[in-house]
Amino acid sequence: MTDTGDEFLVRPPQDDIPDDIYSEDGSVRSDFLALVGAAIADRDTLFLRQRVARLHESELGDLIEAIQPEQRLALVRLLGDDFDLTALTEVDEAIRLQIVDQMSNEQIAAAIGDLDSDDAVYILEDLDHEDREEILAKLPFTERVRLRRALDYPESSAGRRMQTEFVAVPPFWTVGQTIDYMRDEDDLPESFTQIFVIDPTFKLLGTVDLDRILRTKRQMKIETIMRETSHAVPAEMDQEEAAQVFEQYDLLSAAVVDENDRLVGVLTIDDVVDVIQEEAEEDLLRLGGVGDEELSDSVVETSRSRVPWLAVNLVTAFISASVISLFEGTIEQVVALAILMPIVAGMGGNAGSQTMTVTVRALATRNLDIHNAWRVARREAGVGLINGALFGTLVGVVAAIWFRDVSIGGIITTAMLINMFAAAMAGITIPLLLHRSGTDPAVSSAVFVTAITDTTGFLSFLGLATWWFMSA
Repeated sequence: MTDTGDEFLVRPPQDDIPDDIYSEDGSVRSDFLALVGAAIADRDTLFLRQRVARLHESELGDLIEAIQPEQRLALVRLLGDDFDLTALTEVDEAIRLQIVDQMSNEQIAAAIGDLDSDDAVYILEDLDHEDREEILAKLPFTERVRLRRALDYPESSAGRRMQTEFVAVPPFWTVGQTIDYMRDEDDLPESFTQIFVIDPTFKLLGTVDLDRILRTKRQMKIETIMRETSHAVPAEMDQEEAAQVFEQYDLLSAAVVDENDRLVGVLTIDDVVDVIQEEAEEDLLRLGGVGDEELSDSVVETSRSRVPWLAVNLVTAFISASVISLFEGTIEQVVALAILMPIVAGMGGNAGSQTMTVTVRALATRNLDIHNAWRVARREAGVGLINGALFGTLVGVVAAIWFRDVSIGGIITTAMLINMFAAAMAGITIPLLLHRSGTDPAVSSAVFVTAITDTTGFLSFLGLATWWFMSA
């Protein structure tokens, strides 16, 4: 090992290091992590440049998330200009901010100049306003204007996700002129599948697929082979809605237009796949009442994100407890009721969660609307009655044998039938009502469905027991 003053030069990388950094379960290999950790500790820049800097951006992102927090910053510093800033689009927001905060604005500006506009916006949008403006000021004028325009669109909109690099030609050009233009022009997207046709005001007229260009003679005009764009995406459209357009029409890319139908960018399938994954994760987290929580969040941040809905849950728990207190005398006389109560409430809660999950997902994918809501509600009501009768009878038989009292079995059977029917109705009506009122059903449904199933379960079970035993 030789000391050169600024860094250490070490032996070349080991030849037996596998090219694939992933293990069979999809996680980063532990032996590779150990080698990277040792290289960081030894400041082995040769190894890091040969084995880490050349990784694909998604692989580098997984590696950054897998190593220790203190190693991340050291890795970025050691790689210097060889660090691919695009990798930060593949990591959690907290990790991205942790790394970017340690980089100078000059470094970020230099790195962003080599990124696609959609990746650059992804990184810039999380920065403080002052830092963002300073970085933008260091970029060339054309690039600065493009990024500012994208950043002006609402968060989670198609305008934020779009790529501002695209190929656009006038309709009177020939195929030959278009091909020559693409060969000679340096400022083209790295990859693209469509050419957009525009008028002098940049109003979108149509599109031409590359395969059509290649199969057409050079003298043919673009306007004769273009097709009208029927699936242009408004820049203000929510990214989830844009993803649904891609899914419905099997698109690989789509033009993004402003309020005047002028072409401002292109949305590509790779960005849409990211949107679909993000929205699915977001809905799943919200169903659990944990908001936008990420694994890299601190203890305090995680606790803060979970507190609001736990507080609402506490209120609904007190409501359920107050229902139980109304039947205190009955519970004291028939101890079996206290033992069986959790079964009624628990089964109702699970049944309600099943219906609610299906409903929320159907609303998110637009498979459930006012036209088929009543049909779906009838189906769920039938499912609730069938499952309530099935499991109510099963539990009723067990309870009757357990406590040697047929009346106990009959009471819990009836109570479970009532509660599972109520759970099915709550699981579909609550998300529908919240959606109709403009509230996200993925966030709010669970706590209300649980409150209804608990209250209905306790009220029906204890109410029936009180009526039966007190009237006997």
